[in-house]
Amino acid sequence: MSTVTTARPSAALRPSAVALLLVSAAIILSISMGIRQSLGLFLRPMNLELGVSASAFGFALALQNIVWGFSQPFVGMIGDRWGPRPVLAGSALVYAAGLVLMSAGGTVLGLGVGGGVLVGLGVAGSSFGVLLGAVSRAVRPERRSQTVGMVAGAGSLATLVLAPAGQSLIDLYGWRSALLVFAAVALAMTVLAAGVGRGAADAPDVAAGRAEPMASVVRAALAHPGFLAMTIAFFACGFQLMFITTHLPTYLALCGVPPTAGATALGLIGLGNAVGSMVIGLLGARFSQKRLLALIYLLRTVAIATYLAVPVSVTSTLVFAATMGFLWLSVAPLVSGLVGRLFGFSCFNTLYGIVFFSHQVGSFLGAWAGGLTFDWTGSYATAWGSLLAVGTAAFLVQWAMDDRTPAERA
Repeated sequence: MSTVTTARPSAALRPSAVALLLVSAAIILSISMGIRQSLGLFLRPMNLELGVSASAFGFALALQNIVWGFSQPFVGMIGDRWGPRPVLAGSALVYAAGLVLMSAGGTVLGLGVGGGVLVGLGVAGSSFGVLLGAVSRAVRPERRSQTVGMVAGAGSLATLVLAPAGQSLIDLYGWRSALLVFAAVALAMTVLAAGVGRGAADAPDVAAGRAEPMASVVRAALAHPGFLAMTIAFFACGFQLMFITTHLPTYLALCGVPPTAGATALGLIGLGNAVGSMVIGLLGARFSQKRLLALIYLLRTVAIATYLAVPVSVTSTLVFAATMGFLWLSVAPLVSGLVGRLFGFSCFNTLYGIVFFSHQVGSFLGAWAGGLTFDWTGSYATAWGSLLAVGTAAFLVQWAMDDRTPAERA
């Protein structure tokens, strides 16, 4: 039976070590998410030069997300066993290699293998699953929700810079050069990984020095109706957000909105992420995390419906982007808090990876189906309608979640 080797039963990490971990984790998360969330800018120039269709581009990003989701539990197991540092460094190298291949290869090798498979693997090891586990283990229980929210919020700020910078690089030097610059930025994560240790300190099940049997923890999670409900609802998060990230710039072009508005909207999403994650992290420490999570799904769906009901303009798009940004990464402190509260932190990365796999299945379908429906119908109307239906269903499932621990249920 597989077991997880936990940290030594020391007291807490030194404040300086915790500060370094939090700063390093926030910057790594910011780079990883900032690059990924800016890739939608490359659809139009790749279409003009290589003839890449919306469905082909959407499939590549959908493949990226399903690779990310499928590999996340296994990357989490490595992080639980050996700590985040080697996972982060190796993933940064893979991430950069994928961006370089995306710039040099054609539709299949560059877009599919580079932007799809390699970038997907790179993001899996340099984003939430590994970093939130390290952060959660490094702080005391009463500070976890706020701290995770702070890191997730700060970790979204790079989008505010990278999206407009990426659009400027595309306009001035071409999309291939812009991808090479992004690859160089991704390589910086290998250096930052040195600041992220094991992150194990005060989590009670970690500090106690127990070797948790991973197989039994996973079986208990998969038999828990609340864990399954949260996993199913998380599908909607990926479905809605990946469609917007991938197809919003093209949708705006169809509506006659200038291309710069798409880049600005992606940047505003990053700024909204920062504020929303911190605010929801604070609320998650005081109120029901499952209820807050359900309300986020509902408010996203209402925001989408409102955006579709008014004429599309630069102003309405920026308001929509700011609103969605506020509700974007704010799920991170809530989902991680629920996973940790239900099953502890000895297998946190693995369990978070399982929940996140559902998110990435949604991301796969949101990116790919959005492109397919556009190619088939010449419109995004069907895709927008599916976002509303899925978001409503997620709200209902999440609201009814059983958030009692296995011991409380017994």
